[in-house]
Amino acid sequence: MSLSIGLDVALSGLSTTAEQTAVVSRNVANANDPRASRKTANIVTWSGGGTRLASITRAANAALLEKMLGATSSAAAQKAVVEALNELNQTVDDPELDQSPAAMVQKLNDAIQQYAAAPQDTIRAQSAVAAAQNLAIGLNDATAAVQDVRAQADAGIADAVTRLNTLLARFETLNDEIVKGTRIGADVTDYLDQRDTLLATISEDIGIRTVTRSNYDMAIFTDSGVTLFEVKARTVSFERTLIYSPAGTGNAVYVDGVPITGNSGTMLVGSGRLTGLTSIRDDVAVTYQSQLDEIARGLIEAFAESDQSATPSLPDAPGLFTYPGAPAMPATGTLIVGLAGTISINPAVDPAQGGDLALLRDGGMAGDPAYVYNQSGGSAFADRLNQYVANLAAPRSFDPAVQLVLSGTLAGFASSSTAWLQEARKTANDDADYANTLLQRSSDALAKETGVSIDEEMTALLELERSYQASTRLISTIDSMMKSLLAATG
Repeated sequence: MSLSIGLDVALSGLSTTAEQTAVVSRNVANANDPRASRKTANIVTWSGGGTRLASITRAANAALLEKMLGATSSAAAQKAVVEALNELNQTVDDPELDQSPAAMVQKLNDAIQQYAAAPQDTIRAQSAVAAAQNLAIGLNDATAAVQDVRAQADAGIADAVTRLNTLLARFETLNDEIVKGTRIGADVTDYLDQRDTLLATISEDIGIRTVTRSNYDMAIFTDSGVTLFEVKARTVSFERTLIYSPAGTGNAVYVDGVPITGNSGTMLVGSGRLTGLTSIRDDVAVTYQSQLDEIARGLIEAFAESDQSATPSLPDAPGLFTYPGAPAMPATGTLIVGLAGTISINPAVDPAQGGDLALLRDGGMAGDPAYVYNQSGGSAFADRLNQYVANLAAPRSFDPAVQLVLSGTLAGFASSSTAWLQEARKTANDDADYANTLLQRSSDALAKETGVSIDEEMTALLELERSYQASTRLISTIDSMMKSLLAATG
């Protein structure tokens, strides 16, 4: 080997060492970034014996990335459900405060029992009517709260759709840069890291699957198989509903015209924030609203008035509790959507509306003498009040849509509704804890496989230092040899 070739080899060694050191420095700088991957400088030897940097690659594990993306989607879905159920829990509040529908039903029952013990006492009559009023208002407020939760979920869906379109557009830009850079042999490892970070963010809103093709080109599909990105970003669309009523239904999310949420599609996504919010809006909150509606219907039935004529011919009519459909009674065992939001106490017994408290004891709130129970007008009449208590304790039928018992007492049904909500919260919290644990472990496994280790990078720097020293010694030796050669020929 000639001295000039040896010098070229040494200089190439210095150059490649500098490039390797730059890569190690990048790794060290990104050590605290959980999304950054470990970069490796790939060195090749050329024919003259020198070295050069052939490429820079990064550590990657497609299987662990897919696992992490799936865990991210599941965790985001459960988080959305937990947050919404916590909002719904405000309708029952702290059990010790007795603000739940079940507690207020029991308060009304207690107030009527006390009134029955002294039917001539107007103070007890006022307490009973006030308890009824509080119960009706409580059901109204609970309905408003449920519909507000649905509206918030709908707004969350709209935000997620807007965010998805923005992220997919950014993904398209990054993907184009990666494909172009790969074709010309440029370093695209940082772009690949950024793309993986985008995938993780996208997976929070919607469950996804990815396919990587030549030149690191990538396609994204929902976990149900609908294309989100392939060469170009697909349009995700959604029409928001600003105000919700119990009978209102939310719109589906579409990708290029294909529904991916709602009840009408066949390719519905199975995870991600969109799934959790849709579940709350269209399922959990609707079921809970149905339970409130059935409590309201049970109250109207329990306090209904019947024809007291010797030969009854008139239909039953709403008594203490009424609703916009009066004077007709709700159908037995059949859900009336939104009833809890419209139930109220009968104005005929409400002094604030010009009513008479005594009608609670005597009957006749329907406005017809045929419905009067206390025909003698005696102030000690307690039969009607005792009948209320018996009606509250009597079993009645409930609509199957409520997902609770189909038959039972009104108080028992109201208590089971509260228990249903608490059980749903517990299950959601347990599922969220599991999903978060799985996400943490998946992220840790991916980071361990592809992330930067400061210890490894420091070891690499020591090796590069030795390479640098070897190259400098070679240059120094060649310099001495050249000086000796020049001296000998001079």
